[in-house]
Amino acid sequence: MSEAIKNRYDFVILFDVENGNPNGDPDAGNMPRVDPETGCGLVTDVCLKRKIRNYIEDAKEDADGYRIYIKDQVPLQRSDAEALHYLGVDKDLKAAKKDDPALDGKIRDFMCRNFYDIRTFGAVMTTFVKGALNCGQVRGPVQLGFARSIDPILPQEITITRIAITTESDAEKKDTEMGRKYIVPYGLYRAEGFVSANLARKVTGFSEEDLQLLWEAILNMFENDHSAARGKMAVRELIVFRHDSELGNAPAYKLFDAVHVQCVEGVTVPRKYSDYRVTVDADLPAGVTCQRLT
Repeated sequence: MSEAIKNRYDFVILFDVENGNPNGDPDAGNMPRVDPETGCGLVTDVCLKRKIRNYIEDAKEDADGYRIYIKDQVPLQRSDAEALHYLGVDKDLKAAKKDDPALDGKIRDFMCRNFYDIRTFGAVMTTFVKGALNCGQVRGPVQLGFARSIDPILPQEITITRIAITTESDAEKKDTEMGRKYIVPYGLYRAEGFVSANLARKVTGFSEEDLQLLWEAILNMFENDHSAARGKMAVRELIVFRHDSELGNAPAYKLFDAVHVQCVEGVTVPRKYSDYRVTVDADLPAGVTCQRLT
């Protein structure tokens, strides 16, 4: 694998949704997630990571070093077993660790080397946790927070009909069935994230090539994930702050505060991206540079 990154990064993602549900809440009938105090929409970090993982899986197609650990219908133990087989370890992990005190590091390195999402986001690997191995919990260098809409959203419940009847008995009684779906007419969301060069060097080996692939995945994470439920979603801009050092040259909050997203004058109900103006302060802290990717 390539050498780990040497610079810390902080970044802001701006993405929008039009007539869709960006992240439904299963505890609320799949209604778009909303902050009850402010009315702003929410999208979880787990949702965004899933989109990134899906893009990597589509782009790399399980190429060496770019497999995905957290994926649909693949038990985690199946992937964990690959590391044990590679290292010639039997199922008694506690005994194996006594025989080889360096076993933790060997397993962790194998998993990080083979699975991109572990190298990036980290993982909790239950097989190794139950075996009392420290490598079962890997803290990844890339972390994301919840996305929050710039303005309050007003989810709409849309009634729909379908002509396909579910059962034979229902077909004798009615011609159509009723259904409901939730949409957000329009919302611009902002998510913030962090890339730790220190964790990349010490733990997972997250490299410069991995970083460039991450930016690519973020910019395109909705492009191969369109559906009727999610409407039209797109990443509009990725704003990246690069530090000149491993530990950083300024607190992340100062850099995030330098990004301003405001409605253009005269717009009261934004319905498209051009209804907003995005600016970044020019006087950034010393040792920090900004790149805006679209």
